[in-house]
Amino acid sequence: MPIGVVLRKAPGVTRWAQWCWRAVAVLPGAGPADWRELRREGDTVEFHAATVTLELHGADTEAYLHGLMAQVPSIYVVLRDSGEPGDCPLEVTLVTASPYEAQDYTDSGEEIVEKVAMPPGLMAWVQDFVNEFHVEEEFVKRKRDKKRIDLVEDGIGDARIAQVADVYRSPRSKRGRLQ
Repeated sequence: MPIGVVLRKAPGVTRWAQWCWRAVAVLPGAGPADWRELRREGDTVEFHAATVTLELHGADTEAYLHGLMAQVPSIYVVLRDSGEPGDCPLEVTLVTASPYEAQDYTDSGEEIVEKVAMPPGLMAWVQDFVNEFHVEEEFVKRKRDKKRIDLVEDGIGDARIAQVADVYRSPRSKRGRLQ
């Protein structure tokens, strides 16, 4: 599904950050856009920054279900610094409904991950996908076997040495040289 991403540019609150950029909304089914201005109030501007495709995968239904059961079901927008100064310093990399995938993008510190409330229509679409493809997997606790593996010391020392005092020493010939 194509998802439009709305970014808000507001004046920064410190002298070190001139502008504060935030993802504030998503537009399900949006057409293509390239930093189209939607609204302006003083210095605050909202842009339809980009339209990217939201893909759902059958293997990730547990993550989607987890996200839908949150107090505020959300869509996650992954942003990256575009390296271009000016009015469009961020590049929309990805939108995902999986909180697990969003968390993976926070690990590197290279991307900015914004959490945006999911609109009701998009929530219904994701829920329908989960209802159709989710298979509940029963948790199976691993059981330990009763075999004792600490009784035999395999691979320690050289088997040609009959003495147990120093199992790590090298074998010597009768004349005191290595074989």
